[in-house]
Amino acid sequence: MSIQATFLHLQAIQNLLAPYRYLYCVDLEATCDEIEKSEPPRSLTVVPEQMETIEIGLVVIDLESLEIVDEFQRFVRPLINPTLTDFCIKLTSIQQADVDGARTYREVGEELRTFAASYPNAAWASWGNYDARQLERDAAFAECPSLLEGLPHFNARKWHAGLYDDRPKGLKQTVESMGLVWHGTYHRGIDDARNVASIITEMLG
Repeated sequence: MSIQATFLHLQAIQNLLAPYRYLYCVDLEATCDEIEKSEPPRSLTVVPEQMETIEIGLVVIDLESLEIVDEFQRFVRPLINPTLTDFCIKLTSIQQADVDGARTYREVGEELRTFAASYPNAAWASWGNYDARQLERDAAFAECPSLLEGLPHFNARKWHAGLYDDRPKGLKQTVESMGLVWHGTYHRGIDDARNVASIITEMLG
């Protein structure tokens, strides 16, 4: 990609973000199941359309300074499949006790609205579109507004692919390909959100 094309793509991202003071970098972990190769055939305990958020990680970037100014993390208690699968625990490192003691999606939504009131005029971004779809799914289950209702969503993976002219990669691979230091545990909401914030501040800086 030419320097001019990169510049124009960056300018397009900056124009998208220009109306906003804050950008929330968000990552969700959800109930899930997968049949391992070593297992005998069985039906999935959690089917994809019944996945429920079990952790939200959110990091606030001040778009004027490109500094990370705050973060929000909560575990969420799933209602359809309250018992985590072994696969989910292994993938996310989230334990059964973490979700057993957590609040519901609706209750966490109320906490998040209180938190977000300190950072108005915001948009949010995630690595891909999965998180936006998952929040809508949760809201439908809980019969309440989505956690980030009314805020525009941006796909940071798409931004990265356009700027660096490469095929979208996984989050950890992208962090390392940019020469950044990976922080925390992969597939933990708050750690992944911090790393998404790291990518975005590097791209915009």
